[in-house]
Amino acid sequence: MIPSRALAVFLAVVAVTACSAAKPEAGKEGASASPTAPVVEEPKAERKPFTISFGGDVHFEGGLRNRLNDPRTALGPIARVLSAADLAMVNLETAITTGGTPAPGKQFTFRAPATAFTALKAAGVDVVSMANNHGMDYMETGLQDTLAAIKRSKFPVVGIGKDAAEAYKPFRKTVNGNKVAIIGATQVLDAEFIQSWTAGPGKAGLASAKNEERLLQAVRNARKTSDTVIVHLHWGTEMQKCPNQAQLSLAPKLVKAGADVVVGGHAHILLGAGYLENSYISYGLGNFVFYNHSAGTTGRTGVLTLTIDGRKVLKDKWTPAEIQGGIPIPLRGQAAQQATMGWKSLRSCSGLAARP
Repeated sequence: MIPSRALAVFLAVVAVTACSAAKPEAGKEGASASPTAPVVEEPKAERKPFTISFGGDVHFEGGLRNRLNDPRTALGPIARVLSAADLAMVNLETAITTGGTPAPGKQFTFRAPATAFTALKAAGVDVVSMANNHGMDYMETGLQDTLAAIKRSKFPVVGIGKDAAEAYKPFRKTVNGNKVAIIGATQVLDAEFIQSWTAGPGKAGLASAKNEERLLQAVRNARKTSDTVIVHLHWGTEMQKCPNQAQLSLAPKLVKAGADVVVGGHAHILLGAGYLENSYISYGLGNFVFYNHSAGTTGRTGVLTLTIDGRKVLKDKWTPAEIQGGIPIPLRGQAAQQATMGWKSLRSCSGLAARP
């Protein structure tokens, strides 16, 4: 028989031991100063449609250079249209340099200072493509100046880079819950510059659509991790109002690879736009900020605004404008109605549909 005092001591020791086992020592694995809080998953952001606006070809050559004296107003009243969209994009058809040597044998060479980026940003432009037949007009020195200016400005640019990986790399941004990827490339290069201007492994230059498989692979890669894939191309034949065979061949390949939108320009005039299966194609956005000596067909321009939800292009809207003094001035009233009807009529020779 255990004496009562000894029994009391024994029971006290057991109680202390049990308490120590129930409360692990602080700092040890599994220790907790308080009961574990329940894990609450944050709801995923709801995806909603977004808008993206596209303008055509832009440079700041000739008399347009003076507009960069005040970059905040360089694009004029069209900036209101671009700024109203969730995203806006144009083709920047110029080298960004004040030096370099003009490409030998070229009739027209374009260059502009880095304030071109400032002007575009001030006008509401979010990203530009520099993959075009003027992106390296001032050759290797101009290219290095361009790449340095892009790096300093931190302005989003596609279609050009220090090597092929960078040139074909998409611009990425999540807009209203949509993961958007935009790739830039050029189908137009002067024959004598195709090799020297095309980016390659360890070689700076432009993303070329002439290397179709490289471009299609970039689209397929973007498709894997994006809700919306957009390809911006420099393509077409100057002053030809219907798409050429190279465009008609490439567009369906891009759609099959996963492109939801394919837009571009080069022809200096507007071309048709519409649906190819469920994807949206614009074969020609025309000139935009461009010196024009007349208000004829090369002065007809505008902004294409698409409303997109994931892979679905829900709506297209054309805001017609006319180039005056080198910049696009939006049209109003009856003039706008007639210009919009004219733009829609261009679809007739494009093989595209008004609806998906």
